[in-house]
Amino acid sequence: MLPHIWTSSNKFRHDPENESGDEDLELPLFGLSTILKATNNFLTNNKLGEGGFGPVYKGVLEDGKEIAVKQLAKTSTQGLHEFKNEVISISKLQHRNLVKFLGCCIEGDEVMLIYQYMPNKGLDSFIFDKTRRGLLDWPARYHIIIGVARGLLYLHQDSRLRIIHRDLKVSNILLDKDMNPKISDFGTARTFGGNQIEAKTNRVVGTYGYMAPEYAGGGVFSIKSDVYSFGVLVLEIVSGEKNRGFVHKEHCNNLVGHAWVLHNENRSLELVAKCLGESINVSQVLRSIHVSLLCVQRCPEDRPTMTSVIVMLGSEGPLPSPKEPGFYVGKTTQEKTQSSRSRETSSNNELSITVLNGR
Repeated sequence: MLPHIWTSSNKFRHDPENESGDEDLELPLFGLSTILKATNNFLTNNKLGEGGFGPVYKGVLEDGKEIAVKQLAKTSTQGLHEFKNEVISISKLQHRNLVKFLGCCIEGDEVMLIYQYMPNKGLDSFIFDKTRRGLLDWPARYHIIIGVARGLLYLHQDSRLRIIHRDLKVSNILLDKDMNPKISDFGTARTFGGNQIEAKTNRVVGTYGYMAPEYAGGGVFSIKSDVYSFGVLVLEIVSGEKNRGFVHKEHCNNLVGHAWVLHNENRSLELVAKCLGESINVSQVLRSIHVSLLCVQRCPEDRPTMTSVIVMLGSEGPLPSPKEPGFYVGKTTQEKTQSSRSRETSSNNELSITVLNGR
């Protein structure tokens, strides 16, 4: 029996609450027998990973084409709504830095999305892996940064509709055989129509550590919340460290706060992953860190658009000074002044917590 979101003519029914358009979507359908054969009956050895939607398997079609099959698990934290959302969001998107959607398999209780296979899997399997991190030198990482920026610009500005990804993170950047980055996982994406620039939700979805403060704390999202996530992603690519769970012996900031401290002390090169060695281009690295700090500024209106990000990364001109980032814990300029005037200030007042992390 076909899910309620599907018609007998293999089209999605129009959902008036979704702003992605006013037309039914005709999409390629794969038969269950084809997918079972391609994945060898979902053999464990073919399993690529597990996400909120469900497990992902590698498959090979009869013509030799390699595919990735995202299966909706019965215990999925997502569901048919996210399935439909992902299909609608990505079905008509075509960009070299977005993972290519091939079609669906909907048969019986099985609901699956079919994508092009990415042989090098997720970016996280390189930069956070002690044995593989050295395989990505600085030119490769910079190429990935630029590619992700271009893909995000396409979503925000150049696609048929403005799309807010809402879960941009290192593990959602897949790498093809030539290490070209592809943005993936559009299950939580939202589309904006007309002149809409932001929205608010009571159901905050995404990954802590990448969420902008106005989204994590108030449910407000926009292209600028994606820009924040991009800034975090760049810092992780440069440093090889995770923002969430980052630990430093001298302070209690996350990676973003640590980068901010180093920037203000002209010590940004200390952030660079040791494995990059002599492969780094100092000018590119410093510029990437500076731009990332502009992206993670606490107030969304202070953050650049992705158009400006790409221009700044590719130019050599002066950059504006970043303001305090979101989730930064430390003395503000005002508090430092007050502290110097009066030693009686309570230590509790010497901490400025921009926004508290939800987890």
